Amino acid sequence: MADTFNYRIDHHGSLVRPAGLSSDSLAEAVEEAVAYQRKLRSTVVTDGDFPREDFRSAVLEGVSGFRRTDETADGLARWVAESLPKANGPLLADWSARLAELTVIAPKATLPSPAYLAATTYAEGLGPARELGEALAEIIRTEIGLLVSRGVRLIQLNNPLLLDWPEDSPLSYDDALAVEAAAVRLDERPEGVRIGICPGWTAPAEVDSARVERLYGEIPADRWVLPYDQGTPSELDLLRALPEDRDVCLGVVDATVAELEDIDTVMSRIDAAAEIKDIEDMAVSPSRGFADIAAKPLLTAEQQRKKLVLVETIARYCWGNEF
Repeated sequence: MADTFNYRIDHHGSLVRPAGLSSDSLAEAVEEAVAYQRKLRSTVVTDGDFPREDFRSAVLEGVSGFRRTDETADGLARWVAESLPKANGPLLADWSARLAELTVIAPKATLPSPAYLAATTYAEGLGPARELGEALAEIIRTEIGLLVSRGVRLIQLNNPLLLDWPEDSPLSYDDALAVEAAAVRLDERPEGVRIGICPGWTAPAEVDSARVERLYGEIPADRWVLPYDQGTPSELDLLRALPEDRDVCLGVVDATVAELEDIDTVMSRIDAAAEIKDIEDMAVSPSRGFADIAAKPLLTAEQQRKKLVLVETIARYCWGNEF
């Protein structure tokens, strides 16, 4: 059986930034974010992604080889790879070390996955897209090792495309799986360390069972962070395909709408999940980050708070006070 190491109340990392956040007030804002998460009884703490423009920025702004353009795609600034990337130093480790000093609750860090970055930044003439993905995987794998050495206990890689991989991607699905696998494969994993992957913010309309079984089977992630907020059959199909030895974090509340979910409805969905997967190998969270793009939060700070309180309440319904 998998072991969640008590990371029952999770979230994707990004939080609504305080108004008027500046470089001078950043450190204080992160400290306040840690206190905020502790008050909400989260079992992980992040820096809220406050130091970064969006969920990709730790890598795109921390390594060489990428150029930002004036174009946008899916609301995100478009970056293109001009050469194989090289790290210029730690990406998140310094901020994460500060988190470890601020609280005994498990520090968590989130990074964009190498396959996602390779697929969305590749430019013709660079060479094979897989080569770009492998270079990114090595950078991210090295960063994961550094994060663990600095006290981080939960690392999540985000790839919004994995559940419905685009057929026209310059990186094939086979290569995407290989690249992701290379990033999360650590030689040693200290007690309590978990590496998770979020393969998409929403479930596809239909699940290709063979493809998703390959997804879980070929990427040796400990935790899969899955969408579970709409009550669709495909959400259950994603869970049904998950191997018994992996744990799962269910995104049980919708981070994109202010309206709060009915708790009985959520608990009915969890009951259905528990018929497929041992509830002791589960955790709960919102469906995605609240501000994956810093300037475009999905909810207000107060709406975010209510959603996080609801996640904590659901966790206590499921596991009592055993965190």
